This record gives sequence, structure tokens and C-alpha cells, in this order.
Amino acid sequence: MRHKHGTTRAHVAVLLAALVLAGDVLPPARGGGFNYKDALTKTIMFLEAQRSGKLPPNNRIKWRGDSGMEDGKLANTDLTGGYYDAGDNVKYGLPLAFTVTTLAWTALAFQPELQAAGELENVYAAIRWGTDYLMKCASKKNKLWVQVGDPNLDHQCWVRPENMKAPRTVLEINEKTPGSEIAAETAAALAASSMAFRKKDKIYSRNLLNKAKLLYEFAKTHQGTFDGECPFYCSYSGFNDELLWAATWLFLATKRTVYADFLTKEAISSSVAEFSWDLKYPGAQVLLSELNMTNSGGAQTYKTQADNFVCAVLPDTAFHQVFITPGGVIHLRDGANSQYVTSTAFLFIVYSDILLRTGQSVLCGAQPVPPARLREFARQQMDYLLGANPQGRSYVVGFGVNPPTQPHHRGASTPVLPPGYDVNCGMSFNDWFNPDRPNPNELTGAIMGGPDKADNFVDKRSNSSCTEPCTYINSLAIGPLAALAIRGANFVATH
Repeated sequence: MRHKHGTTRAHVAVLLAALVLAGDVLPPARGGGFNYKDALTKTIMFLEAQRSGKLPPNNRIKWRGDSGMEDGKLANTDLTGGYYDAGDNVKYGLPLAFTVTTLAWTALAFQPELQAAGELENVYAAIRWGTDYLMKCASKKNKLWVQVGDPNLDHQCWVRPENMKAPRTVLEINEKTPGSEIAAETAAALAASSMAFRKKDKIYSRNLLNKAKLLYEFAKTHQGTFDGECPFYCSYSGFNDELLWAATWLFLATKRTVYADFLTKEAISSSVAEFSWDLKYPGAQVLLSELNMTNSGGAQTYKTQADNFVCAVLPDTAFHQVFITPGGVIHLRDGANSQYVTSTAFLFIVYSDILLRTGQSVLCGAQPVPPARLREFARQQMDYLLGANPQGRSYVVGFGVNPPTQPHHRGASTPVLPPGYDVNCGMSFNDWFNPDRPNPNELTGAIMGGPDKADNFVDKRSNSSCTEPCTYINSLAIGPLAALAIRGANFVATH
């Protein structure tokens, strides 16, 4: 979507670009002064609130308990563990795997910052909670369990996962019912995680990598789109981006020629303005940007395509495509729009680090854009979520000024009930969803779906497009928050 900015904003953008182009120095932060370390800690805690299975003794979310303890039983397998994606009680394979991939990338790209903030072990635990589950899902060759829970039945009862009653049906992909998107994303998650655990647990790392190789071959050999997670997680972009993404992580993890050959001779890549659970092209392009590789089309290097992503997002380039709200945040679509805010911030910071390390800048046509501009935009996006927005409020539960109190989330909005309590599903919405009151349990660190394109936000759990959190919003916020918390005034990596 193309948006024409007002004259005043255009003048400000040109002036800012001129100042930034003079050197790799950030302008003073506007609306900053946030406790980024506190935001970082709480953002990780939200992922712990999304855990399914038997919770560990060090569980920090005291209102959560064990749940989904018979997951997989209907298929005579163990599928306990993993994450609920958002405010319901279903485990969806595609967004879950993307959450893990981005957590692993965070651990790799921001390890010193996470270590300094005292959060590295918590991130490793978050990754492993996901990879342990994904390894169960991939326990048999050329088969992958990709969903636990029936969303249609689940949505008929407003109940916390500890007391859910709906059958825990399971979905799988296999040679006859392929799902290249989910198989390749799971391969990417395991390959990236193998790199994250390489020095921490060599045997576990090797097991993850071996499984990633098999899943990649499965995705590549048995190509097809799996529609079983529609209409909740439909892959609108197809599977070419996931194949590129998986091959990228496997190449980085192994340096094997077979993956390099795919990246340069077979892979399909495209310049887009979105990085999300459905669209991985910019992530792979940023990862490959310093390797001087050209995709199979031969017209553009991955570095050029990474530049194109930046140019499409930044409002002060001639190539911008992404709508920017009056308050200054990117808005791609209603419903979990914050995922695009955190994913863009994440990629901009990672890419800025690569550009600084290699002595390069972004090229938007003939206009060079230095790494400082990427960092400044990333900080602006994160600060918006933390409170530097027209509403003057935080969009992170339990953090900052006037944070949300009604996340669209079953566990947080339902009181703690005894195990085995028989919930009346017919009354559950009247009892716990409809009342206009704060949730009884604080969903600490949950980043809301966010405001609409006019910066309006309604803190009501019934307004799910504004108030529903998602694991992949938070997984991509951890790295930027770690950088903001630990790096100096110029937001530059010292490692």
C-alpha cells in the first residue's frame, strides 16, 4: 500500500535524511527514556505464559499450570509441550516454528546483549521449549505433526488451557499430504537452533541439525501447500520463501555446497516489504547479504533485495510502499499489526550490524542510506510500542504508562480454577469474555496486536485485532529490546 505523507512530514524526513547521511550517528531519541531492560525481561516472560505441557519447577507465571498433558494421545504419540500461539488453546505448527526460528536468530545475533542483560539463559530455555516439541512432531521420517487442537471447537468455549474440554485432534503432513511451508519452516527452526546450541549442548545441536536436514529434503522433495491450518494460518505467499529460508539456515549451519547450490541455482527470491510468519524472503536476504550470492533469477543479489526491503519500508525514500500511521509506526494490516513492527525493527538492527561490519550502506536507487538510519527507525518503532505514541500509553502488558488490562487471552482473562473443573462453555463467554473489567491474571510482557492505522486503540478483549498477543510478536521484540537496553547512545554493536 502506498501512502503520500504530508508536506511537513516530508520536509522533516528530508532534513533527517540529510543529517543522518552526514555520518553514522543517530539523532537524539524522541519519546525515549524507557526502561528497556524491564521491557526485555517481561517480553520473555510472555512466552513462558504461552507454554503448553508440564511446566518446569522454575515456572515464573504462577497463574499458569500444566495443560495439554494428553496432546497426541489420539494419534498414539506424545505431542505434549510447545506453545499456544496467541489467545486460544491451539498449537499451530507454522507460527510456532517461526517463533522458534526467530528466537534462535535472536540468541545468535544478540548473544552479548542478552548475556549482559542476564536473559540469555531464559532465551535458550524458550528456544528449547519449542525445539523439544518440534522434535516430537518430527519423530518419524517424511511425516510431521503440524497442529494440536481443533480451532473451531476451541473457539466455542472461553476457557483456560488447564481446563479445556475440546478434543485435542491432531493434523499431520506426509508424502501424500505435503506441506512444504511448515516442513521447511520447521527445518529452519531446527537448523537455526542447532547453531544457537552448538557450544552449549553439542549432542542436542547435532540432533537438531540432522532432523533439519531430513525435514528440508521432505519439504523440497514432496512439494505442496497444506491448507489444514486455514483460515487461521493460511500461507498466502506459497512455499518458495520457506524453502529459501530453510536452505539459508542449513547453509549457515553446515557450509555445505548442496545448500549453496540451491541458493544460487534453484531458489526463488523476491523483493517484498514484509517479514512475517508467512513471508520469509527479507529474513533470508539479510542473512545472505554479505555472502555476495545471487539467486537463481540472476538479476539481483540477495544484498540488493535486502536493500529493497529497507527502501520499501522507510518513509524517506523514493521507493517506500509501507503505510506509516500519523504517529509514525508501520501499519500493514489490522490484526496483530505489531508483528510487522517488531519484525521490521529486528531486521533493521541486524542488517545495520552487518552493514557496519562490512563497511556498506543501503542503496535506494542512487540514494545511499547509512546504517544509522535503520537503527533510528528501529528504535522509533519499538519506542512507539512502549509508549511514544499519540495515545501516550504502553502496548505492553505490565509495562510503562497505562498498559493494557484486557488482553484477548483465555488464560489471562479466566480465574484460576481447580484441575478437572467442569466449565460451562455456554456461560463461559458471559462469565469471562464479555465483562468490561481488567483480566484477573496479568499477562506480563504481552505485546498487543496494536492500534489501527489512525493510531486508535481500544483496550477491550472483544477487540481482538487490537488486544490479542502472539508469540511471534514477542520473539522478534527480544533482540531489539536487548540492543536498546545494553548498547550505547548510538545503538551500535560493540561485538
